[in-house]
Amino acid sequence: MAPRDSKPYGHPIRTIQSSRRAQSVPKAMARQTTPAKPGNDLLGRIKRKRAIRQDLRQMRIEKGLRSKTKRKKMAVALGASAITLNTAAVGTGAFYMPSAAMASAQFQDPTQVRVPASQILVSDQMKMALIEEEGMHHTVYADPVGYLTVGVGHLVIPKDNLKVGDRISQGRMALLLEQDLRIAEDAVVQLVGDLPLYQHEFDALVDLVFNVGAGNLSPEESPKLNRAIEVGDYEAIAEELAYHNAAGQKLKGLEYRSDRREKIFMEASYDNPRSQSEVTRT
Repeated sequence: MAPRDSKPYGHPIRTIQSSRRAQSVPKAMARQTTPAKPGNDLLGRIKRKRAIRQDLRQMRIEKGLRSKTKRKKMAVALGASAITLNTAAVGTGAFYMPSAAMASAQFQDPTQVRVPASQILVSDQMKMALIEEEGMHHTVYADPVGYLTVGVGHLVIPKDNLKVGDRISQGRMALLLEQDLRIAEDAVVQLVGDLPLYQHEFDALVDLVFNVGAGNLSPEESPKLNRAIEVGDYEAIAEELAYHNAAGQKLKGLEYRSDRREKIFMEASYDNPRSQSEVTRT
């Protein structure tokens, strides 16, 4: 005889649960083995495929939004890095040393009055617009013309010691951007001479130099632009800011950028002229 506290027939609760499961199994099996009508089965497959397509579409949308958000965060971070470097450069002279005339001149706000170009630095708004236009590339690539490029539109030069496929850090990207902006600012000062500018006019010309290079803005290459600067015709200057071709090909991206540059110069509007769908695709 078994002791009183033993349970030779199993735990009563488990036995009850097991019996309930046993009773429920035949019904489930009955539902599974019941043949489906051909029309209903086809309709079910169509519904399932449609649901799968909707799920995939939603996943692509969410992935695109995450990618766009990531790019935007990276642009803001890089812009902040560039702004920090710019502040340090002006304060220490590490990258940019203001001229004696600029240091001694009484400060005037270039957003309110036109001042000599030598007294203006590129604005933070222009830096962010430039990052939007050029993109941020950690890996060295060849641009449409075939020039090696990296970072924010930085043209690779021998002393960079970089080749196609090499990667750079975000810190180096910000440093290259600031160095390139200093070069572009100096080129604008040389281009306009004594012509006073507003901040947004200076920014647009910096973008022009950054985009096409100072060499293409010489009197020989751009006579109309230089003539407009010489006579102080600001509207005529704005008309000469459009550059649509690269390597003999007309590029839509350059058209958008030229339109944006002209609006910056004439209206102080830094908005991206591309539609939201186009911005998402890029």
